[in-house]
Amino acid sequence: MTDNMSNIEVIVASEEHIGYVDEILDTINRAAKVRGTGIAKRSPEYVKQKMLERKAVVAICDGEFAGFSYIECWSNKEFVANSGLIVADKFRGLGLATRIKRRIFELSREMFPDAKIFSLTTGAAVMKMNHDLGYRPVTFDQLTTDAAFWRGCESCVNFDILQRNGGHKCLCTGLLYDPKEPHHTN
Repeated sequence: MTDNMSNIEVIVASEEHIGYVDEILDTINRAAKVRGTGIAKRSPEYVKQKMLERKAVVAICDGEFAGFSYIECWSNKEFVANSGLIVADKFRGLGLATRIKRRIFELSREMFPDAKIFSLTTGAAVMKMNHDLGYRPVTFDQLTTDAAFWRGCESCVNFDILQRNGGHKCLCTGLLYDPKEPHHTN
């Protein structure tokens, strides 16, 4: 295992990173199973498209996949979600998730400066990262109403909870960064 963060590049993904797609998806799926949490499933084609659109961030260490996250746009670009945050097992515990989260947040602000950025998560670490970036917890009705976004929840193991609550509550916490609000980041 490496403990030298300077060897790890966190960069905007592009065509040259498509070879990592299967490993990214496998790492996401394995992590979800280990944690016993839900996750929206994404196809290899979907992740490739995010890379081609330069709406993804990848972490690479000496040519080896280390981490990933991507951007999704909703409600005619009024909302942006930062999704799929993952760090490969070998690179966990180094603060890499925070670096990836910060870079995907910066990329979202660069590409969509007026959009509200949101996240759904059950993880305390992601909640803390979002808080440090200026997100605040919100109810689901303050997030996108785009049906396509919520259909992504159908592949989650907790979807029945969301359905039973009329789409208003689940195990996930909704977090929102609104660029029109004052923010206090670390």
